[in-house]
Amino acid sequence: MHIQSIPMCKRAHPKLLFILDRFLDYSHVRKGVGSSNNYAYVVTDESSKDAVIVDPANPSEYLSHFKSLSLPVIGGKDCKSVTKTPKHEETFKIGKQISVKALHTPCHTQDSICWLMEDGKEKVVFTGDTLFIGGCGRFFEGTPAEMHTALNKTLAALPDDTKVYPGHEYTRQNVKFLTTVLQTEAVKNLQKFAENNQQTQGKFTIGDEKQYNVFMRVDDPTVQKATGKTDPVDVMGKLREMKNNM
Repeated sequence: MHIQSIPMCKRAHPKLLFILDRFLDYSHVRKGVGSSNNYAYVVTDESSKDAVIVDPANPSEYLSHFKSLSLPVIGGKDCKSVTKTPKHEETFKIGKQISVKALHTPCHTQDSICWLMEDGKEKVVFTGDTLFIGGCGRFFEGTPAEMHTALNKTLAALPDDTKVYPGHEYTRQNVKFLTTVLQTEAVKNLQKFAENNQQTQGKFTIGDEKQYNVFMRVDDPTVQKATGKTDPVDVMGKLREMKNNM
């Protein structure tokens, strides 16, 4: 499995288009990371060269091409031009080797889907606006309970070595919030990495997130003390409120 930011590798032959977030404005995005820090990815099956575009920049340019070839557009049920919405935990293949599982994670939007991809021992998850490196998305259409389920039940259940590919590069600003809640070695290491690297996608895993991401540490006494709450859902809601008010 080969993952790269758009512009797309010429050797790849796109077969599917994944839409993770229908709220994103891609009009200004020209490369892998746009002016609002959007990430877009191409995932290629090395053996067949079949590929998918995940969270595409300028989707209208791709949609016209895909429609002319009668290729499917896969995403949440409310996303524009979607032709197929997989059920929660439904699986399918990209090329010969890549297995894909749809993980429904409603909250940022009610039709949010994260995509777990596996190729042999390699595991990655594309998390859109649900999970960021060191943070999570706003609850535009959902509740703290839904984000708690998305992060701490659905995504936290993935193998710890699953690499995280989010929809935005928000790590530096996320770290600023993390340091107000936790001052652990894991947070300090993330802070150092973010200060020295402009891009953090694919550099950290689900296991890493459990160490420093306070939204995935709602049972941590230190996090609970910072929020003044003990119930995990209440902690989630208070953390989001605190982050919003920074």
